[in-house]
Amino acid sequence: MAEKMTDKKPNFFVRAGKRIAQFFREGKIEIKKIVWPKPKAVFKNMGVVLATIVIIGAFVFGLDTGLMNLLGLFMNIAH
Repeated sequence: MAEKMTDKKPNFFVRAGKRIAQFFREGKIEIKKIVWPKPKAVFKNMGVVLATIVIIGAFVFGLDTGLMNLLGLFMNIAH
């Protein structure tokens, strides 16, 4: 009978608690491995992103304006 007691696995909450604790321990180890970029690289990348947004925005604005003028031309012809 004593042999059966030692083979019994812990209840669900104990196993879940151990798994959760292991998850956070491993997460802490992984966070220590992160290499954060230098501020100079962040500002450089931010400039590239902002310039790209402005260029694409200007392109979409020009395309929209041109198509609206073209549609207006066709609508005036219909009258």
